[in-house]
Parts: sequence; C-alpha cells; structure tokens
Amino acid sequence: MKILLLEDDMLLGESLEEYLELDGLEVEWVQDGEQVLDRTFDTRYDLYVLDINVPEINGLDLLRELREAGDQTPAIYISALSDIESIAEGFEAGAVDYLKKPFDPEELALRIRHRFLAPQESTIVYGALRFDPATGLVETGDETIHLGEVQKRIFTRLLERPGEIVTAEALFEYLREPSYNALRVMLSKMKKRLGIEIRNIRGEGYLLEKI
Repeated sequence: MKILLLEDDMLLGESLEEYLELDGLEVEWVQDGEQVLDRTFDTRYDLYVLDINVPEINGLDLLRELREAGDQTPAIYISALSDIESIAEGFEAGAVDYLKKPFDPEELALRIRHRFLAPQESTIVYGALRFDPATGLVETGDETIHLGEVQKRIFTRLLERPGEIVTAEALFEYLREPSYNALRVMLSKMKKRLGIEIRNIRGEGYLLEKI
C-alpha cells in the first residue's frame, strides 16, 4: 500500500514515516500542500494521510481541490483541531477518517490495517451500483463516485431497508443542521449523483426503491 503523508512537524512526520514503513507500508512524506499536488500529478497513491494546518495549501483546501479534479483517493486527517466543527469540515471535504492529535502511531496503523488492508466483505450491491459503506465509494461500472460522510451514512441507512419507509426524523441524526428542507436537498443531490430513485412518502418519510 502506497501512502502520501502530509505533515509539517518534522519530528512527528519522521516518526510516522518510520513506524508505518516498519508496519510494511510504503510511505512518501512531504511537508506542505504544494508538494502534495506535485507528487499526485505524476504518482498514484492508495491513501492520503493529511495534516490540516500546513504551509502553502492547508489540508482542507487541498483535499477539496483534489476531489474537484476527480481524485477520489481515500484520505485520513491527522490534526490538532479537535472541535466538532473542524471534524465535520474534514469529513465534508472528503475524508474517510479523522484522527485527533496527539495520538499513538499504532492507532493510525490500526485504522489503516482495519479499513484498507483487512478483507473487505461489506460491499453492498444495489442494481448496477457497488457501494462500500466503510469508504463511501460507489462504483457504477464506468466511474467511481465518492460520497461525503453525510451522504454515505444516509445512503447506508436507506440500503438497510430498501422498499421500506425510513422516517425523516431517523435521517436527521446524520445532518449537521437538521431540517426537512436540508434533508430534501441532500436526497435530491444523492439521487442525481447516483441515478437512483428515492421516493418521498408524504407525511411518512423516504423510501429507496427495492430492486
């Protein structure tokens, strides 16, 4: 597994690089956001491990830029920003995990092994779609779509009960600022991205068509 590590703290960066390589992983370590763009232009990675407060381009803007360019490589944030707003922003930018500093390097290695190296049996097939709830990746046959944390959790919930109604209130728990309008907008965007049918059952909730 090839990992691109973005960390401007020299001691921590060196420690993580050495620890992950001892764990059998291939690591390239850079210290600023511009270096990430340079490396990803020519090289394909299996995982990004990104700090947020780094020189040149911060980790949040960096991942947004990569996603806008069509790069769906899974990303884990490692950051001293531990407030819920920062964590939510990290997931909304496209990360699959968020590790708060300080942390034991073994914890990062465990998360990588569990999420990316353990045998994956969680893929859900829905029509022509193959969905991995762990990473939020949806394969449609001709493209791969990465769902943000909120859409990933809502889609997973709907897939648990295809053909059955899920109340709006049950889906509110996944929204940062729950409201009926915000939920409608989120589901409308999801339908367009994935080409699926989610029906609004007035006064009851939402139903993912059973295939």
